[in-house]
Amino acid sequence: MEGLEITLLVLYAACLVFLFLYSAVQLHLTVLYRHYRKRPKKEPAPLHQWPTVTVQLPLYNEVYVAERLLRAVAALDYPRELLQILVLDDSTDETVALVAREVEKGQRQGLSIQQVRRPDRTGYKAGALQHALPLSTGEFIVLFDADFLPAPDFLRQALPYFTSARVGVVQTRWGHLNRSFSLLTQLQAFGLDAHFTVEQGARNKGHHFINFNGTAGIWRKKTILEAGGWHADTLTEDLDLSYRAQLQGWEFRYVEHIAVPAELPVTMPALRSQQYRWTKGAAETARKHLWQVLRSDKPWLSKWFAFFHLLNSSVFVAVLVAALLSVPVMLVQDRYPVVVHLLGYSSVFKVSFLILGFFYWTAERHLYSGTLSGWTFPVRFFYFLVMSLGLSLHNALAVLEGFLGRKTPFVRTPKFNLAPQQKGNWRLNQYSLSKVPPLAWLEGLLCLYFLFAVGVGVVRQTYGFLPYHLMLSLGFGLVFFYTWRHSK
Repeated sequence: MEGLEITLLVLYAACLVFLFLYSAVQLHLTVLYRHYRKRPKKEPAPLHQWPTVTVQLPLYNEVYVAERLLRAVAALDYPRELLQILVLDDSTDETVALVAREVEKGQRQGLSIQQVRRPDRTGYKAGALQHALPLSTGEFIVLFDADFLPAPDFLRQALPYFTSARVGVVQTRWGHLNRSFSLLTQLQAFGLDAHFTVEQGARNKGHHFINFNGTAGIWRKKTILEAGGWHADTLTEDLDLSYRAQLQGWEFRYVEHIAVPAELPVTMPALRSQQYRWTKGAAETARKHLWQVLRSDKPWLSKWFAFFHLLNSSVFVAVLVAALLSVPVMLVQDRYPVVVHLLGYSSVFKVSFLILGFFYWTAERHLYSGTLSGWTFPVRFFYFLVMSLGLSLHNALAVLEGFLGRKTPFVRTPKFNLAPQQKGNWRLNQYSLSKVPPLAWLEGLLCLYFLFAVGVGVVRQTYGFLPYHLMLSLGFGLVFFYTWRHSK
């Protein structure tokens, strides 16, 4: 029995140490970001000659947002003789006819625009992008997903950041069209904003690995070709190609002040599909490239950041295992009081919590300093942590599938073109799911499991784990409730 207890404590400690190291990397990035922000910005020199550009728009069954996207791209302020637009339309519904009408309209207006259809969805988004490469006449390739709305001057703002022939990518920040739609969209924006300020900004300014985010960015076509093109063996083809290109010496530029607004998922099933693709794809990419990165001639600090960058989604595995083990650890804490106190709910937990708070506060303060009230950040941070805990089972299983090499289809995240005042209208759309996934019922049981742990702690008068178990119970309960509600 004692051997089993020691094994549980060691495994629990290993998870907490990994989470602590991850938070330490986030602290390092935050310090770097704040340091680099103090430096004067260097604006690139204006271009004397504009290059040829191909805009690629990968679509699959986006009847609610495709028209909006095509009209925004048609309005780009760029010489028409230098601009080519390819709509990579793999749709199987009325999106096909909608796109055809918009393409015909653009052609009548003098645009070089084409609807590209494939006989099947081989390779999904990566397959569509690879299929379009030989058709792309531009020196630079711009990518926008279906729910993004670039400003007319996007190209004129972003292209000057290709300041040398070795710059292969310019990535811009994601904005949010519907940040205030609901608590769910506010929490998504909260997490994305930290990535698109502190993480991307600090990594790029420090000349470390960053990733192209799949959309709202520009590739030099030569970079894609020399890095081997788009591969469909991971669900995050953007992260995969980013590492292949940077390992070959290509430089990336991240431009924070250029923001392209996009629509955040408004339902839990849509968010789950997006999280599944991102977390599993990151694990697949880590499996594919992590060893190569560690063996490369990059500086040791870049390798250290890349290690946690590629294993970012593995945090959910550590969170889930630590959460499940926290209950038996609580039950044996009387026999190992010092160990449990140091690792369980005192030093490591509190320090990690404070670091993550500083990390997200830096992003929020930078982007929304004029609208943050005294309680806005603490409340939002609390709910963000709670929801992240609640998604840990779903995301941890996706990560394990990625590491084990289990292949699954690319499932796109449906978008509905909703404004904040249209809160109920998403239920009428044709892409909604009508069945609660089996995993959600297990999340409901975990809500009860941690609620039981709260009761045990109260009865035993051991309150150290009480806040943690309350957050876990609330997190799994909220994820289950939103999934059930949005699937009705």
